[in-house]
Amino acid sequence: QVQLVESGGGLVQPGGSLRLSCAASGSIFSRNTMGWYRQAPGKQRELVAAMASSGTTNYADSMKGRITISRDNAKNTVYLQMNSLKLEDTAVYICMYVARGYDYWGQGTQVTVSS
Repeated sequence: QVQLVESGGGLVQPGGSLRLSCAASGSIFSRNTMGWYRQAPGKQRELVAAMASSGTTNYADSMKGRITISRDNAKNTVYLQMNSLKLEDTAVYICMYVARGYDYWGQGTQVTVSS
């Protein structure tokens, strides 16, 4: 089992920035992928960004250029730096961990972009 604890969400004005963190604990495999999805009300869950333990990254086109994913493998923690946030970025951001065919999800952290 893997537990994911997210932090860093909140209320921000358009154009602002937030940094999300997600720490994994439990049965962690050294080769894994961690990242973030988001789900807005009435919409499907969508990938925001993911990063493998090897360093390979994958970004959603809708947020490319405004976000940076990074990770600290020693701490089993993944970070998501989000800049130039827009109203449409409002969603619950959910951390995910995938390894050896198993996936785990966090509870989610609310990001609200509003003036």
